[in-house]
Amino acid sequence: MPLDKARLEVRPGVKKKGKKRLAQFWRRGYLLGRQFASNQTMKITEILLAEHAVFHNLFDHIEKTSPRLKTLAEVKSLAALLESVLRAHSLTEDELLIEPLEHCFEQIGQRETFHDEHEEIDDTLLDLQRTRDLKTARRLLLGAVTASRKHFDKEERIVFPMAERVLNARTLSALGERWVLRRNAEQN
Repeated sequence: MPLDKARLEVRPGVKKKGKKRLAQFWRRGYLLGRQFASNQTMKITEILLAEHAVFHNLFDHIEKTSPRLKTLAEVKSLAALLESVLRAHSLTEDELLIEPLEHCFEQIGQRETFHDEHEEIDDTLLDLQRTRDLKTARRLLLGAVTASRKHFDKEERIVFPMAERVLNARTLSALGERWVLRRNAEQN
């Protein structure tokens, strides 16, 4: 749903300078931040797809920098970051998208596959935190990235289109609103 300038509301407490800056963002055609959560409802599939885009950038960074990491602590730190953001994404995805479609996954024989893939990625990152060898840690980190890319690809080819077919737009938007409320609660 397009956002018209008249409906653009800024949270109370945002200074005049902040309002001017937000208006600049509006003119450029994009809006960022919690200020706009109540003005525009995205479908959960759109939100998760946007998160996937961010993850792909993180994966690219990991693949590019991991060969240059010199210490085990550097690899483990990058892996801990990846594990943390993947966990948050996975929990949200499971609750807001996978659970409403559970019966569909059961019918196509994919119910366990998606859960197993999440566990495989988690186990790989856990093994990485336990290792004491830099080369093994790099291999495990890149393995987790590869498994995550494959899993995301499957979600984008199977899960998101299935959600768009099975759930109506109102339900997808309501799930998107739940995502926004959850994010706002986590940030406060």
